[in-house]
Amino acid sequence: MATLKERIDADLKDAMRSKNELRTTVIRAIKSAVKYKEVEPGASALDDSGVMSVITGLIKKGRDSADQFKAANRPELAEKEEAEIAVLQSYLPQQLTPDELAAAVQAAIAEVGAQSAKDMGAVMKNLTPKLQGKAEGRAISEAVKAQLAKLG
Repeated sequence: MATLKERIDADLKDAMRSKNELRTTVIRAIKSAVKYKEVEPGASALDDSGVMSVITGLIKKGRDSADQFKAANRPELAEKEEAEIAVLQSYLPQQLTPDELAAAVQAAIAEVGAQSAKDMGAVMKNLTPKLQGKAEGRAISEAVKAQLAKLG
């Protein structure tokens, strides 16, 4: 099984051969962000989970940009961001369905023994590493808030 970095390199070559501009641009952005992360002081070569966290960060930035473009009434730019996000998501594991996410949140609440919204930090700390790449931080956060609100 090839590493995520190897898959990204191979996909870049394929995208360039097929002259797929969007895919080529997005994959180059991933490679650039990974390389930037690796040359930070004290950093080392990233493994698959490190690469996934970089991609997750790029998705988060893309979502923020798309939201701002929509607010500024620039739908064509928002659509471009959404298309880039779709390419980025292809490098992450299959995303959890809302039901799977809710079940994971319930399990984490039970594991931590959370009683109210005050325990959100503990639940997030327990849940985030388990769901890395499988669900966005914002979705996890919203699901945890909703479930803790039901508790009291």
